[in-house]
Amino acid sequence: MQEAIDHLSSKSPIFFDIIEKYGLPTIPKRPQGFETLVLLILEQQVSIDSAKATFLKIKEAHSTFKPELLVAVSEEEFRAFGVSRQKATYIKALSSAILNKEIDLESLPQKSAQQVREELIKIKGIGNWTIDIYLMFCLQEPDLLPLGDIAVVNTIKELLDIHDKESMEFHTINWSPYRSYATFLLWHYYLKKRKRTIVY
Repeated sequence: MQEAIDHLSSKSPIFFDIIEKYGLPTIPKRPQGFETLVLLILEQQVSIDSAKATFLKIKEAHSTFKPELLVAVSEEEFRAFGVSRQKATYIKALSSAILNKEIDLESLPQKSAQQVREELIKIKGIGNWTIDIYLMFCLQEPDLLPLGDIAVVNTIKELLDIHDKESMEFHTINWSPYRSYATFLLWHYYLKKRKRTIVY
């Protein structure tokens, strides 16, 4: 991690400032596989805490948290857990893709980030933000900047005064090959400034 921090601080003083003010970030890690992808679907466009509460309700009701089980859960039962109709459809699409052997999650760690993206993007409800987070948290991909993430975008706007995504992409090429670490620092700043703590 020190190598990444040295590189980023040499490219942009904002990283040195973040560490000076708030210390080092926690590097989030999550287990690979089906459960984490379901949790990421639940996290789309809602708070991590809210998504986790819903996820735990499902786990409490279905201790064998597997695709063959979730594919059969009714829309009414999903709604009772607090899952929207749209997200229930996405969870079922992921479950079906695994059961039909359209995707093999266990093979993903052996593949490049681009190959993982090409496979996951085919599943309804799994877009680039979900894939970015899975790559960063589960597969420890070191060089991703999820510009579909509101906290990342807002922090770049605030600290660098860059306001459109194309310019952000161009500017942050300099942070390669450690853009994931840059993301962790941006999230760290965003949360600490708001006195928020998140357990990933």
